[in-house]
Amino acid sequence: MLRRKLSSLQIIRDPPPESESMTEDVGGIGSSDVLETLEDIEIEGANGGRRRTRGRTTLPDLYNLPPGERVKVSSNSNGQPIGAEASVLANYLGVVARNGSILLINHISWHEMPGGNKNQALNLVKTKFSLEVPDKYLKQTLGKKWRDHKSNLKKKFFKNDLTLEGKKQNPPGILRYQWEDACDFWNSNKGESRERIGVSSREKQKFTHTAGSKSFARIANEHACFYPLLSFNIEITSGSSVGRIQLFDITHTRKDGSPITSEAAEIMEKLREKRAEYEATASTHNSAVNANDIDNQVIAEVFGPERYGRVRGQGSFVTPTAYFGSSSSQYMPSQSRSINVEVDRIKQQLQQEMDAKIAEIQAQTAARDAEREAAMAARKAEKEATFAAREATLQQKYENIESQLAKLLKMMQKDQSQDSPSDP
Repeated sequence: MLRRKLSSLQIIRDPPPESESMTEDVGGIGSSDVLETLEDIEIEGANGGRRRTRGRTTLPDLYNLPPGERVKVSSNSNGQPIGAEASVLANYLGVVARNGSILLINHISWHEMPGGNKNQALNLVKTKFSLEVPDKYLKQTLGKKWRDHKSNLKKKFFKNDLTLEGKKQNPPGILRYQWEDACDFWNSNKGESRERIGVSSREKQKFTHTAGSKSFARIANEHACFYPLLSFNIEITSGSSVGRIQLFDITHTRKDGSPITSEAAEIMEKLREKRAEYEATASTHNSAVNANDIDNQVIAEVFGPERYGRVRGQGSFVTPTAYFGSSSSQYMPSQSRSINVEVDRIKQQLQQEMDAKIAEIQAQTAARDAEREAAMAARKAEKEATFAAREATLQQKYENIESQLAKLLKMMQKDQSQDSPSDP
C-alpha cells in the first residue's frame, strides 16, 4: 500500500513486459546506488544543545512503489512539470544529481560531463516516472542540481582554514579521487577566478522571491484564472495562465501580503502604473490589446531587455525564442517603448558621429584641394616668370644684334664713300 505522501499522486501501471528479463534490465540501472539513507538528523547548536533537523531527501515511498508502477508527471505548454508530482520529480532529480557513480563531481562544468553519464541518469529517472516533460528539461535540471551539490560540498568541506592536504580528506559518500580533483580545481587560479565571478554576479541580485522550492510554473498553474485587473478591450482567453505581472506579485509577496523588500514594492508599483497606462491607451483608442502583450511590454520597460536564455517570470527552461517567437518581428513587439527609444538614440548618435566624420573628411578634402590649387598657381606663375625672363633675355640679345648690325652697316657705308673717286 502507498504511504500518504504518494497516495494523492497520479500513478500509472506499465503494461507487463514480454519476459522477466526485461523487467530486471529496466529497473536495475543503478537504482541501488541512488538511494540515500539520511532523513532526520541531529546537530549540535551554538549553545551546546542538540536539535533535530532535516537531512537529505531519501524518497523511500518512491522506491517502495510496486514493480511496473511509475509516477505520472504532467507539463504545461512550455514543457515545465506541474502539479504535486513535479515536487517529487524535483526531489528525485536532486537525489540522482548527488550520485557520484553516475554524475562525477570532478568535472569542471556540466558541459564537460560525458553524454553517456547524462543519459544513464536520465534513464534512471524514467524508471520511476512517466514523463510529459522533455528530456532537455530533465538534463538541464540535473545540471542545476549537480552544480548546487558541488557548491554545497565546497561550502561545507572546502571553505575552511585547513591546508590543501587537509581539505582533500574526502567527505562521507564522496569518492576520494573525485574529491581530490575537485579540490585541485577549486584551489587553482582558474577555479578562484570562476568563484570571484560567481560571487560578483550573486551580489548584483537585489532581492529573492517567496516561492521557496516550488517552481514558478507550479505556482502559475495553481493560480490559473482570469486576470484580476481586467479593463476595456483587454483580451483574456478562458483558462489562460497567470500573467507575468501577477506572477511577479505572487512570488514576491509574503504570507501577510507585504512585499518581500522595499525594492520589490517599488517595482510592483511601477508595473501596476505602466500597465494602467497601456490599458488607458487601449481604451482611449478603442483598440483590442492582448493582456500578455501588455505584460511583456511593461516588464521590458521596467526591467529592460530579456537576458540571454531566460524570460523573466517564466522560470527555467523557457527561452526568449520559444516564448516570443523565432523572428525579430515576433520578438520586437513584445519589447518596451524604452528599448525602441534607446535604439533610436543610438541610431541618432551614430548618425551624428557619421555626419561629423563626413564633415571632417570634406574639410580635409577642401583643404587639400585648396593647397593643390595654390601649388598649381605657384608653379604656373613660376613658369610664366621663367618664360618672361627668357623672352626678355632673347629680346635683349635681339636688340644687341640689331645694334651691332646697324653699326656694321654704317661702317661699310663709310668705307664705300671713302673708296669712291671724287667729282672733277
